[in-house]
Amino acid sequence: MNTKHFWIALQFLTRLPTPKLEAAEPSDSARAVLWFPVVGFLIGTLLWITDGLLGAADPMVRTAVVLAVWVLLSGALHLDGLADTTDAWVGGHTDRERMLAIMKDPYLGPMGATAIVLVLTAKFAAITALSGGAILLLAPVVSRTLIIGLFLTTPYVRAGGLGEAMASGLPERHARYVMFGVAVLALLLFGWAGLLAVIAAAAWLFLFRARLMARLGGTTGDTAGAMVEIGEALILVVLALN
Repeated sequence: MNTKHFWIALQFLTRLPTPKLEAAEPSDSARAVLWFPVVGFLIGTLLWITDGLLGAADPMVRTAVVLAVWVLLSGALHLDGLADTTDAWVGGHTDRERMLAIMKDPYLGPMGATAIVLVLTAKFAAITALSGGAILLLAPVVSRTLIIGLFLTTPYVRAGGLGEAMASGLPERHARYVMFGVAVLALLLFGWAGLLAVIAAAAWLFLFRARLMARLGGTTGDTAGAMVEIGEALILVVLALN
């Protein structure tokens, strides 16, 4: 891993400014995935700072601003994947090719819009209940680590594009080290909350991957985005309930 791969990851996952980058080779894109948890940590840090700056504000107003910043930082990248995946899941029925075609369609369907509203509502409620703070670091980091696990264990079914390069060339040994490192750091830094986040994320990855294999025979960039969004909401809700 090197800093070039970090900048590629940051450019892909966020709307934060990055240095001008040369066209990435497929191997560079794949190695950039290893930096996804670091980008998640940066996102979480900015959310934590935003929450701290608004410490005297009404809790619901503070949560609304934090959530808005969260969406803006990613450019709604994963929300788009969530909407496309939901539309395909409902509209495609059991037809794999139709599901892939719906995910490629740029239009937003009613089920996709509903999924976005539900996920954002769950995040809003959980962040308010948690009262923000350093706990905001956990969901962005752990959920982006899930992409590594998904790409490591699941075939990529849409030929061509950046997603295929990321998934097919992911260095397996390094990917496992990164996932293990994130889990250990979550436990060391957050204790019980970190353990809950890791368990919830692992369970979600296992269940979601099983459904992807049954319906699509693999994953796409959209389904990876959906996994991140639902994973973030799930982690926050689990932490808020405990």
